[in-house]
Amino acid sequence: MTELRQRGGRDTESTVQQQRSEDKASDSELRVEKDGVSDNESKVDSGVPEVPVPPDDTPEVLNKALSGLSSRWKNWWVRGILTLAMISFFFFIIYLGPMVLMMIVLCVQIKCFQEIITIGYSVYHSYHLPWFRTLSWYFLLCVNYFFYGETVTDYFFTLVQREEPLRILSKYHRFISFTLYLTGFCMFVLSLVKKHYRLQFYMFGWTHVTLLIVVTQSHLIIHNLFEGMIWFIVPISCVICNDIMAYMFGFFFGRTPLIKLSPKKTWEGFIGGFFSTIVFGIMLSYVMSGYRYFVCPVEFNNDSNSFQVDCEPSDLFQLQDYALPSVLESVTGWTTVRLYPFQIHSIALSSFASIVGPFGGFFASGFKRAFKIKDFANTIPGHGGIMDRFDCQYLMATFVNVYIASFIRGPNPSKVIQQLLALRVDQQKNPKNLQP
Repeated sequence: MTELRQRGGRDTESTVQQQRSEDKASDSELRVEKDGVSDNESKVDSGVPEVPVPPDDTPEVLNKALSGLSSRWKNWWVRGILTLAMISFFFFIIYLGPMVLMMIVLCVQIKCFQEIITIGYSVYHSYHLPWFRTLSWYFLLCVNYFFYGETVTDYFFTLVQREEPLRILSKYHRFISFTLYLTGFCMFVLSLVKKHYRLQFYMFGWTHVTLLIVVTQSHLIIHNLFEGMIWFIVPISCVICNDIMAYMFGFFFGRTPLIKLSPKKTWEGFIGGFFSTIVFGIMLSYVMSGYRYFVCPVEFNNDSNSFQVDCEPSDLFQLQDYALPSVLESVTGWTTVRLYPFQIHSIALSSFASIVGPFGGFFASGFKRAFKIKDFANTIPGHGGIMDRFDCQYLMATFVNVYIASFIRGPNPSKVIQQLLALRVDQQKNPKNLQP
């Protein structure tokens, strides 16, 4: 009997514990519905070390001038002032020319790489991993050497053929690049320490994903730039315009949340940014299409030994008459309208910048939420780090590069010359004797 009573008591106790666990589960489900975050998710998140929050580096002048405002309006003014400063700097480097723009892209790429790698160091406490900081920057150097070497060979082949050292480097470029990477790979294997195996492979993957996201996309930005500055300026400006106008519409009219990853994003801002960007893209394209400085590809002039931007604009940048649809004709009273063909392409660029481009920002928001950080860095007051400003630009650069290759670029005569010069002298004199 005593045993039965003990067993019954244990059964009763287990039933009570089960009831409590069910109550806790129902409570957690309610919290999930309200907060959108489950207990399991928060437990997982709690295992992720928090990155130290950088101090507020807003200039003291702005802090004093805006001290009487609420935090919401203070942030609005800080973002606005710094945005105007960045746009002014953008116009200045455009004035300096495509080669300076290329160097700025390289500097931005290095800074974005540093911000992401620093988060990895902070999260995984990898300060004591042997060689890892050195290897991360070494891999960045290797990948940049490969991509920039490919770009120089493709776009400035005549310059490469004139200089003997450049010709040798171009001929064996891929072998040299592979050797450099292989050296870094072997150094990583030799640096493995028994107690840090998993952490070291985490960071090895972290570095390579960062290289894929940052370096590859910046390489595509430079390719777009060499096709003509208009292919660089219009897409970047459309992303900037969409970011600004979405923020403005969301700030003043935003009521409906857009996505949980970015609680401040609203449908009003998203829709307002879309229409504003379409109009802005068409207007900017019309202005820039009339200047050779913006529409001509970057080329090397053998006579002046310098890079130049001068050509006869293609049909893409010649005004043409387009017949209006009957609906628009009845509204406007016009039968035709004169446009640059590039303006039609700008609609596709603007649409991507305002519809798909923000998903680069959402991706970055999810990344920051995963590691419990607000911004990638505090480089720009009110804006965060450089990566916070370029999260959408990298996605846009890939689209523009694919768009040019698919719908714009035609046969490239320089490729034929490049292949011809790679032949032996006797093969160049008698191309008919070449075996198919």
